[in-house]
Amino acid sequence: MPVNISQPVRPKPFLKWAGGKTQLLPEIQDILERKFSNDSAWTYIEPFVGGGAVLFHVLDRFPGIERAVINDINPELVAAYRAMKDNIVATTASLMSLEKAYNDCPTKEEKKSFYCNQRKEFNRLKLSPDSLVSSPHFSQVALFIFLNKTCFNGLYRVNRKGEFNVPFGDRKSLKICDRENLLRGSECLQKVTIELGDFEEMLKYAGKDVLYYIDPPYKPLNATSSFTAYTQEDFSDRDQFRVKAFCDRIHESGGYFILSNSDVVETDKHPSFFDELYASYTIKRVRAKRQINCKAEGRGSISELLITNIG
Repeated sequence: MPVNISQPVRPKPFLKWAGGKTQLLPEIQDILERKFSNDSAWTYIEPFVGGGAVLFHVLDRFPGIERAVINDINPELVAAYRAMKDNIVATTASLMSLEKAYNDCPTKEEKKSFYCNQRKEFNRLKLSPDSLVSSPHFSQVALFIFLNKTCFNGLYRVNRKGEFNVPFGDRKSLKICDRENLLRGSECLQKVTIELGDFEEMLKYAGKDVLYYIDPPYKPLNATSSFTAYTQEDFSDRDQFRVKAFCDRIHESGGYFILSNSDVVETDKHPSFFDELYASYTIKRVRAKRQINCKAEGRGSISELLITNIG
């Protein structure tokens, strides 16, 4: 149920997500404003919602949106969004309890031990995807958010068994329950339909006055930069071709899309991969800071792509 707060704030993601799009928001906003005004009536679709930076930005800046739909193939992520939307009180209470227990650990070793125990419990509580999403287990949702905030660089990675296996992130103190932001996010999500499944299922919404923001797992820049194991199966080049066909179907329906991906022009053995694949659309290169490299010197500014059929 929605909870109102007296002075609404600009909503921001409640998760730290590798490859988050906060840095690209000005560029995405510029593309959106070419087609929609703040009070335009349109539908927003996000097939790979991730941390939701673009989602919350769009819902806040374009109040005329008639409908919004988000989707992901990660059942724990989808359950977290549904818990945020439907039971924010229980979710925040669980998060506050975990935050206190973590911060009460006096040493790094005890914090790491607490993290590892919660990770073990999270994996133990894993339910089947359908039951988790249809009736969210709020203890598991709270653990999911807690682990996201305390793990290494906010990664979500699983092994072939589907077990979350990201190591401890060495956080000395932690605030995982930003209550004001959580309540504002819950308020925004009241107008959002939240789905679990493959991104191609979102074609059922295609049509005029419909815009898709498409943010698939990025094509790796090199062999060591692949963080695509958000589920048991990696996201391959074959899936990148599926995304291109998905964009073509949106375009043919009279709808619009904005796609983000890595710029492999300087690193890949096929440097023209995206330039050739999306030659019929507008491709713009933008700068963003790399955030997930394990070494600080590897987190410099890199080029990323924004591809769209909006002129």
